[in-house]
Formats: sequence, structure tokens, C-alpha cells
Amino acid sequence: MAGSRVHAALSGPNYRTEIDANGYALIADEPPALGGGNAGPSPFAYVLSGLSACTAITLKMYAERKTWPLEGVSVDLALHAGEPRRKIERKIVTRGPLSEDQIARLSEIAERTPVTLALKDGFDIDTTLSKG
Repeated sequence: MAGSRVHAALSGPNYRTEIDANGYALIADEPPALGGGNAGPSPFAYVLSGLSACTAITLKMYAERKTWPLEGVSVDLALHAGEPRRKIERKIVTRGPLSEDQIARLSEIAERTPVTLALKDGFDIDTTLSKG
């Protein structure tokens, strides 16, 4: 999380947005149904991408520290509209000869990854807007 910086600018047509995320070039857009050109993932797809990557990385780091035989992790996420809150469905599949106790512990750890906690707790966002 330290040093995370992102710059985004509309680059057209419509909602296509060029993003610089710590020096990595990304493109975001909306699907045609929302007036976009589908040139890249939607903003919410990027949110889910961050959560899925954080989940996989955190579980791998934890297993390495414990010297557990975790050979791989895959994470599937789906965002569902809801009232009063949206809901994220997360399915994690591990590979390797892990015990039931190790699987249970990894499930607990998944609920406490940094991005999971940030999304559950929300953020304080300080916004300034100026004329360029």
C-alpha cells in the first residue's frame, strides 16, 4: 500500500480512460451498454482485480511463512448490486496437500487481507476540484 499512486485522464472516445498506476499503463472503459467502447475493464472490475490479487498474494505469503504446502491459489469474484449495499461473492480454490485445519486458517486470513478490510471498512476520501 505504501507509495500507491494513480493518475487517470479521459482519453476518448467516450469514457476511455488512460491510467498510470505506479508506472504501469492501464486502460479503463465502460461497456457499450453504458456508452463506452469496452476498451478495458470497468472501474469496478479494477476494484475486484485488486481484491483478487491481494487475496491470492496474502494467502501465498501466509502459507510461505508457515511453510505450508500451498502450491497455488485462484480467486473468482463477482459483484452483485444490492440495497442498501453491493455484495462481492468470493470463491477461493487452493492447490496443494493442505490439511483441513490449514484450509480453515487460510479462510480466516482471506477475511483479513488488507484490501478486504479496506473495502469492508470503507475509506475517507478528501476531494479537491479545480479548474485546469
